[in-house]
Amino acid sequence: MRAFETRTLGAAPDAVAPDGTAVRLLAALSGGSFAHFELPAGAISHAVVHRTVEEIWWFVAGRGALWRRSGELEEVVAVGPGVCATIPLGTKFQFRASAEAPLAFVAVTMPPWPGDAEAEVVEGKWRPTVG
Repeated sequence: MRAFETRTLGAAPDAVAPDGTAVRLLAALSGGSFAHFELPAGAISHAVVHRTVEEIWWFVAGRGALWRRSGELEEVVAVGPGVCATIPLGTKFQFRASAEAPLAFVAVTMPPWPGDAEAEVVEGKWRPTVG
C-alpha cells in the first residue's frame, strides 16, 4: 500500500520546466503527477512537445494565451482563471503571460513526469523570452 501524500505549495520553485516555467511539485501517484507552474508577467515560454505524457491544465491566476498544434489542428486560445485545457500526447504547445501579472496553472501529468528528456523544444508560435 502506498502512503498518503499531503503537501502545500512551496514558496520557492522546485525546478524549472523545459518550457521555462517555474515548477512547484505537489503530489504524485502511479498514474500521474500534479504540479503548479508559473510564467512571469509578460514572458513567453519555449515551445515544446512531450514524448510520452499527456497533461490537463487548470489556470488559477493571470491572463495569457496558449498555442497548441497537432497535425493539421492548430489553435490559440485565451487563458486565465477558471480555464481548463488539455495537452494530448504529441501536441506542440507554447504559452504567454500578459504584462499585468504572472500566468499560473496547476497540471496533472499522466503518467508521472519522467524527467527533462521528456520534452523536446520545437518551433512555436512566438519567440520565447524565458531563459
